Amino acid sequence: MTHPPLTAPVSARRATAATAALLAVLTALLVVTVRKDGYFADPAGLSWWYAVCWALFAAAAAALRRVPARHAAALVLAGGVAVAATGLVAPPRTSTDSFRYAWDGRVQATGTSPYDHPPADPALAPLRDAWLFPDGAACGGPDLVPLSGDVCTRINRPRVHTVYPPAGELYFLLVHTVSPDGVRHKALQVGGAVLAVGTTLVLLRILRRRGDPRTAAYWAWCPAVPVEAVNNAHVDTLAVLLSVAALGLTVRHRAAGGALLGLAAAVKLLPAVLLPGALSGVRRARDAAATLVPAAAVLAALYLPYVLLSHSSVLGYLGGYAAEEGYQDPSSHDRYALLRLVLPDSWAVPVVVAGMLAVSLYVIRRGDPQRPWSGALLVTGTSFLLLTPGYSWYALLLVALVALDGRWEWLGVAVAGATAYITARAVPGAATAAYAAAALAVACGWALRSAPLRRANATARAR
Repeated sequence: MTHPPLTAPVSARRATAATAALLAVLTALLVVTVRKDGYFADPAGLSWWYAVCWALFAAAAAALRRVPARHAAALVLAGGVAVAATGLVAPPRTSTDSFRYAWDGRVQATGTSPYDHPPADPALAPLRDAWLFPDGAACGGPDLVPLSGDVCTRINRPRVHTVYPPAGELYFLLVHTVSPDGVRHKALQVGGAVLAVGTTLVLLRILRRRGDPRTAAYWAWCPAVPVEAVNNAHVDTLAVLLSVAALGLTVRHRAAGGALLGLAAAVKLLPAVLLPGALSGVRRARDAAATLVPAAAVLAALYLPYVLLSHSSVLGYLGGYAAEEGYQDPSSHDRYALLRLVLPDSWAVPVVVAGMLAVSLYVIRRGDPQRPWSGALLVTGTSFLLLTPGYSWYALLLVALVALDGRWEWLGVAVAGATAYITARAVPGAATAAYAAAALAVACGWALRSAPLRRANATARAR
């Protein structure tokens, strides 16, 4: 009687053990990194911690490739829970956005529109507490904004109206409503952790049918998730969860996918860039309408109550934010950095518009309707390389698209975002160099992936 060889099972066990060990080290290092308060005091040192975390993440993701697909899903999920939990070990370290979320939720709970009053408005003074509006010696912190007298606030831009769309505002109200008194920043951080793990579950469900579940690790284990989705509790995570679900639904149920995509855009406007991907391969107007009409209807339905309730514009500080970040005047900031290396500043915006239009039309015409996330990744990644945003949490959407599609080279764009936000504070020019390296990685990845297809076509023509 013969027995099957034990080599494959032993190799699988070793690969699983090696991956688990790397995940354990990554998790431990993320705890130290999240606890390090270096954004203001030591951005260069914090950048090195980030770099080591990304290197370990890359090693763990590479090791996972040797783990059998049937075992990978459980490992991805368990690792995702552990990695997300590391974001809970400290208060927000590199962003104060979640304090605005908490304030907007508190304001809405009184029946007041969050679009009507900036946090500094004396009309809302009765809602202030010592957590969001400390006074006295605490006002010397670099992350605090002075108001009047000896009172300051943790909320950034306290003299302007909120910029967040209505579904985001409803999320802030929900978290405020269900949170116990005195929980402070933890409520939004726990919400971020739940959303991050929920995104992993949706990714695994989609990839079980239409991909490789191992690529879900690109989201679940990515260092950007515990830092931005959990510790800084960015509402982008909710938009990412809805976007992933929307693209998964679009394959079979265009109307449902379109509605979810509209809901995602109502959380944070960025998911609107996914529309060309959702329309991949569409040839008939009615198929396009099946996606676009529900998306627009959901977005309008969510805005309408706030329009009726508010006395000020529901767009809030959106226009001012775009100007502040340099999207309207390319010469004022590091936006459009790669284009400005080779073109005059005045050409940047027209070139971006033309480039995005060309990529979007290409995806709509040539994209795979069974894999709309592939086209969505191309459009989203291209927009990041053209705009070179300075905030690292924007790339959470791109990381999730990489997890769906599997083209890991696009993760360099997320690294560039973190470099622009952290490292550039200590190293001038780091953001441009990082985005240039990311663009080069994408180009190399495209060349390597295209080479077998080009050889196959050449062989077919030779015959």
